[in-house]
Amino acid sequence: MKKILLFFCATILASASFAQMKTTVDVYTTADSTKYRLSKTATLNFSEKGQPFENEITVFVDPSKTFQTYMGIGGAITDAAAETFYKLPENKRKELLNAYYSSTNGIGYTIARTNINSCDFSSDMYTYVIENDKSLNSFSIEHDKKYKIPFLKEANTAASNKLTIFASPWSPPSWMKDNNDMLHGGKLKKEFYPTWADYFIKFIESYEKEGVNIWGVSIQNEPMATQRWESCLYTAEEEKDFLKNNLGPSFEKAGLSNKKIIVWDHNRDLMYQRAQTYFSDPLVAKYAWGMGFHWYEDWSGGTPMYDNVKRVHESFPNEHLLFTEGCAESFNASRYYAWVLGEKYAKSMINDFNNGMEGFTDWNVLLDETGGPNHVGNFCFAPVHADTRTSELIYTNAYYYIGHFSKFIKPGAKRIISSASRSQLMTTAFKNPDGKVVVIVMNQSDKTASYNLWVNGKAAVTEALPHSISTLIF
Repeated sequence: MKKILLFFCATILASASFAQMKTTVDVYTTADSTKYRLSKTATLNFSEKGQPFENEITVFVDPSKTFQTYMGIGGAITDAAAETFYKLPENKRKELLNAYYSSTNGIGYTIARTNINSCDFSSDMYTYVIENDKSLNSFSIEHDKKYKIPFLKEANTAASNKLTIFASPWSPPSWMKDNNDMLHGGKLKKEFYPTWADYFIKFIESYEKEGVNIWGVSIQNEPMATQRWESCLYTAEEEKDFLKNNLGPSFEKAGLSNKKIIVWDHNRDLMYQRAQTYFSDPLVAKYAWGMGFHWYEDWSGGTPMYDNVKRVHESFPNEHLLFTEGCAESFNASRYYAWVLGEKYAKSMINDFNNGMEGFTDWNVLLDETGGPNHVGNFCFAPVHADTRTSELIYTNAYYYIGHFSKFIKPGAKRIISSASRSQLMTTAFKNPDGKVVVIVMNQSDKTASYNLWVNGKAAVTEALPHSISTLIF
């Protein structure tokens, strides 16, 4: 009976607060075959509306039902991004910083990822120690002081909200691995588990001495992928053992218990098996902040495994879920303005947020006119490219699609219910800390969809243009 009364009271309060709130809706739109790019396109008014008719398209929003807390959205500041950034003239660098990190003049990124040691999106292979230095006495981040650290600091200064920065290794130094190679997979030798844990600590402490606060780390980028670039393999059991026996206790001993540790950091396909293996162990649950994941399970044209995110969230609701990497692969400059680039991002973000994801981290924030630099030729798209020959900044529609989330949803927001009555529309919604509701609606079809935005017996009538995304705020 008590639960019923609480629910009844909450429903009355939600309805009352809606009746008292501002009844206009601001609409921002990005649409194919138009000039709309995060453009304010309408101001709507709510009016009384009961049960919608069956043939009406409706997006139902219920602010009284709240779910996970929104962490933020951002992208990776890799060596490639930083090197490209500093090839630009100062006015273009300022433009890019505003475009990404200002919440008023840009899209308000609040998260950044960076690499520990080199990755494929580096111009060269490097580590922070000399060969066979088991004591790590030679540890130095001098390499990163040229481009990567300055870019991270500039981005953090430009951000309207200070950046949450996490770091990921692609490979330990070759001499720590059983294949004696930073490339082509291989495994970290167990004798070097303690040394590698200390390496993380040296990295964090060195970056923070340079003024870059590291919020957390992931244990390994893509631990099930043998790549022609920097890579290292861990089974779920091996990753679990390294965390609970080495990395977690080492962080505690070094006074870094406040640093977050992310497990997995790979595709959705094996998420559940990895989660079950990790989180069934109380020590892993103690040390792990949560689980990172990527979207590349559909690289060959298959269907993204969105339900696996939901299954992990259902089974381990206390574990955080963060999207840690995704990009459109197979770079081709003739496809800069291909509309599917943006739609891929929004489809992924809507599904993953609705399934329990708390934050989203894109791959490189900036690449050059080749889709690089990349020392193994693994070129791809970024939301923004710089033509270093002309200093032109090229904004793909992915930048605008991501912005429909990152510009308007604020850290600390709570996801709420948003449900469309027709599959033509995809939707998710959040309630910001200031009480404003942010509803995102994407139309992937070739047809305009007129629809009602319906909240507690009131509706505002609007439309979704073909191949468009809109953010509605009230």
